Amino acid sequence: MRDAGREPGARRTAPCPREDRRTTDSPLRVDALAVDAAGPERLAAFRSEPLGRPLAGRTGPSAGMRRENGSGPGSQRTGGPEPGENRMHVGITPPGPAAGRQRVGALGGRRPERDADGGFPVTAEPEGKEFRIVPEDPLELDDAGRANHLAPVDATTPGDRGRPGPLTAGHRAGAGHPVRWPPRGLGPPVPSTSYRRGMRIRIVDAFTDRPFAGNPAGVLLLDTDAFPDDDWLQNVALEVNHAETAFAHPLPGSGDADWALRWFTPVAEVDLCGHATLATAHVLHTTGSHEGPVRFATRSGVLVAAPAEDGSVTLDFPTAPLTPLTLPEGFAETLGTEPLTAFDTGPHVGDLLVEVADERTVRALRPDLRTLGAHSTRGVIATARAEDPSLGYDFVSRCFFPNVGIDEDPVTGSAHTALAPYWSERLGRTALTGLQASPRSGRVRTELCGERTLLGGRAVTVIEGELLGAALPDAGPPSRGRPAE
Repeated sequence: MRDAGREPGARRTAPCPREDRRTTDSPLRVDALAVDAAGPERLAAFRSEPLGRPLAGRTGPSAGMRRENGSGPGSQRTGGPEPGENRMHVGITPPGPAAGRQRVGALGGRRPERDADGGFPVTAEPEGKEFRIVPEDPLELDDAGRANHLAPVDATTPGDRGRPGPLTAGHRAGAGHPVRWPPRGLGPPVPSTSYRRGMRIRIVDAFTDRPFAGNPAGVLLLDTDAFPDDDWLQNVALEVNHAETAFAHPLPGSGDADWALRWFTPVAEVDLCGHATLATAHVLHTTGSHEGPVRFATRSGVLVAAPAEDGSVTLDFPTAPLTPLTLPEGFAETLGTEPLTAFDTGPHVGDLLVEVADERTVRALRPDLRTLGAHSTRGVIATARAEDPSLGYDFVSRCFFPNVGIDEDPVTGSAHTALAPYWSERLGRTALTGLQASPRSGRVRTELCGERTLLGGRAVTVIEGELLGAALPDAGPPSRGRPAE
């Protein structure tokens, strides 16, 4: 079917090829792939002049082309493509003269010669580069004697490596194949600037069971026995630009901890972060990097994250010590309401905890963030008793942390190590559920166990990618522990 708005016979160029750079010793190879399987017109746009085979009697961009199911120019069928219909097989000639004439029409009306190892050279626009496709042996033939597949192929740039990925012509890349760059002075393409192994990075929503809720955290599992330098860690956290980014590497041997863990906001390292710890444990468990409870060595001591059968994770954190405070003059104006009580939460949490009149007051707060940070190390936790406990939570809170670059944290695990003892004393129960009433919102289950507080919640991985090239740190010593994912 001709594209709307395009003149008959106009040449339609193929898009730039996707590159896949994994190399193996397989004899199958493709030298420069620039084929798109969006329709038969793409194959008819090939130029065969570099191969010495002029197009014979072609009157339009799709002349002589038919799909394997018989659709294409002259077909009586109408409607959109069937699944798999756009899979094109270049240069495979079936037995039988009639079928042979149909299949080779796209290559200038005559059958191309195979080279010594059975490949067919073809040239594609717009680069004019020659590539070869070598069919798998033996070929599978359909009822009409036509080959119904090619071997999976991928393109490999010399000196580079990559992952298998989807290629054009309807084929998925399998094992990588070494490239043999064509003659005629074309030369290899400009190599990628990224040759080093990438580092997997994930964005995980913590304290929620659905994407785009809870508190997002970046998670990087390192495969060395030490952290990169602090400047690199801080730069990555700034690039991720979530409330916290967690960095973890495995610890060798059988000591007190399994993984070392650090947390960075976009502007500073912090001593304790609950949601990024939950996110890290979630990644370790879901990728198979660690089974069972995982012990993290952190700036706040050893923290334990244990998976539950329902898919949630329970964190074992130190309980924050609460010390009553007298608020300075003007604090009520800064917060936007008069607090009922105020407590310091100790050095690891570093917040000012204040109770306000009711849940509606918590939800309506609009504090002056420019002056709020002067009253604490990290920020302020505002809380109130839930108006309707039948909704599944016992207290509400909001957290404002301007001193570490976070105007409002969506869901804060570390804050609940202070909220748990505060509300346990007032409500007379050790097991409670808190709702953090931020725009994203999230729930944290708490259980007070003396000097330890258990925090429970779920997490969802929403993004997975790779840190590449110049962004990678200098290689450290390889890990002698478990491999990172």
